Amino acid sequence: MESQNRPNPEQEPVRPDYPPYPAFSGPRFPINVKTVSIFLGLFSATVYTTWTVGGPWYSFGLMLILGTHEFGHYWACRVNKVNSSLPNFLPVPPIPYFLNIGTMGAFIMIKEPIPNRKALMEIGASGPIGGFIMALPVLFVGLLNSEVTLGKNLIEEPDLFFGSSIIFWGMSKIALGVDPITTDVTFTYLHPLVMAGWLGMFFTALNLLPMGQLDGGHVVYSLFHRKQSLLVARLFFIALIALGFYWAGWWVWAGLVLILGLRHPPVLDESIPLEPKHRIVGYASLLMLVLTFVPVPFGVV
Repeated sequence: MESQNRPNPEQEPVRPDYPPYPAFSGPRFPINVKTVSIFLGLFSATVYTTWTVGGPWYSFGLMLILGTHEFGHYWACRVNKVNSSLPNFLPVPPIPYFLNIGTMGAFIMIKEPIPNRKALMEIGASGPIGGFIMALPVLFVGLLNSEVTLGKNLIEEPDLFFGSSIIFWGMSKIALGVDPITTDVTFTYLHPLVMAGWLGMFFTALNLLPMGQLDGGHVVYSLFHRKQSLLVARLFFIALIALGFYWAGWWVWAGLVLILGLRHPPVLDESIPLEPKHRIVGYASLLMLVLTFVPVPFGVV
């Protein structure tokens, strides 16, 4: 996930919905004592909080997925010469009586406008694709080392359950030898890597929602025109409001997106078309959203 400054409207037709933003001045891709110290400090703190919550395997798996996701964005920014910060991880200390996974994820700061839709696609899609690819082996190894019995289709904890996505169902069939479509699964022993992989897939789905400046918003804006991408964003926003009646967390996420804005800011040069490879990447990203999305992620057993 990343944040992006809106471009100066003087660089394209004046639009009343985009106020002027000051041009960024400073070193490009700064790697110095200050930036490295911030990166290592937040990274170490998040390793500690995730380790405290779920142990070493959980921390290792989740940090590997989050790190791959964010460094995917960072690498794409450097390739496209779009100035950005190093990844910033968000630690969350244990909170009593509160579902805590040890982190709120991670992000990079993009410090200048995106030049064109090709660069936007590469920057937006590189993170989810990298995180998804890394989450597959993490989830698979965790499932291989878990024990199951027949029962409810849930990842069970003492008072909570975690819903299943299409990719989790498929991985369960491959790794555990059970058909998750016709046979429900109850975990009698859940390896910590399973939860790390599950959360990695869940974060992928959250980021790929095609709204605003989420990764999915970048992808949809790159694939379609402004009006179509805004229409898609509004439809998904309405869908999240409806899903909130089944899991209230969607209302929180919808509120955050609304604060940041449903409309995606324009790139500097809208005239440069996508290449076929970029369209393939875009549609593959939307497919990942379908595979990883969980309508009701959490609930009470």
